Amino acid sequence: MKVSDILRAKGGTLYTATPDEPLSRALDLMSERDIGSLVVMEHGDLVGMLTFREVIQTLVKNGGAIGKTLVRTAMDDHPLTCTMETDMDEVRRMMLDRHARYMPVMDHRMLMGVISFYDVARAVVDSQNFENKMLKAYIHDWPEGADEKPAG
Repeated sequence: MKVSDILRAKGGTLYTATPDEPLSRALDLMSERDIGSLVVMEHGDLVGMLTFREVIQTLVKNGGAIGKTLVRTAMDDHPLTCTMETDMDEVRRMMLDRHARYMPVMDHRMLMGVISFYDVARAVVDSQNFENKMLKAYIHDWPEGADEKPAG
């Protein structure tokens, strides 16, 4: 299974922020849309990722206040990325190694979408459920006597 399979099922809605907008505005959008991340774009290029992890780290650093903090100050400016062709096993390994919950999907410099650890887990479960269903159907249709050894 490839990343493209997950994005096809997930849909293409993307939420972005710019690095020079107030962090409070980005948080309003995240809260309003009930999302855990924003892709940070500048002049059409991916420049960072803002997740609740970075927000919490910023809050702790600032004694619980956001104040006039900009997205640029809080964002991860070296986000982990993948492509549409990245294999799901590789994505899982990358996300686990970096403790990343969200990963932008890129086609060269073009943002194609964002996948979450939840999206990856759901794809794995759906794939396993399909495989189980197919195996059960195969076993159910097993011809009588097909598993007997010939006398010899």
